[in-house]
Amino acid sequence: MRMKKGYKALVDEAMAQVTTYSVEQARARLDDPGVCFVDVRDVRELEREGVIPGAVHAPRGMLEFWVDPESPYHRPVFAEDKEFVLFCAAGWRSALATKTLQDMGLARVAHIEGGFSAWKAAGAPVAEKPKK
Repeated sequence: MRMKKGYKALVDEAMAQVTTYSVEQARARLDDPGVCFVDVRDVRELEREGVIPGAVHAPRGMLEFWVDPESPYHRPVFAEDKEFVLFCAAGWRSALATKTLQDMGLARVAHIEGGFSAWKAAGAPVAEKPKK
C-alpha cells in the first residue's frame, strides 16, 4: 500500500510550522514558572528512561482530550497561562503534537529538538519516574 503522505512528510510539515527549542534553549526554561514541560511519551518509556523533573505526563494518545476544556478528560494544567514545551523520545511525536495543539488554538507551544534522547545525551537533569 502506498501512502498519500507518510510520517516523514507529516513530521517535516510540522517542523516547518512549530517552534523548536534546542536542548540548551529548553533547559534555560526548566525553572521558569511560566513554562510547563509536557512529556508525550508512553508510560513504559518514562519508567525505562526517566523523566525531566517537574514535567507533566500527557500521553500522546490522550493529549487532545486533556487539552480541550470541553472534553470530559480535560486537565486543568492545560488551561493555565503558560508556555507548553512538549517532548517525546526523538522529537517526532512532539513535533506532531505541538502542531496539533497549535491548530487547537494554544498560542504558546513548542517542542524540544531531538526529544528526551537529546536532553539526556546533553547531560540535562533527569529523574526517575515518581512512584504512584
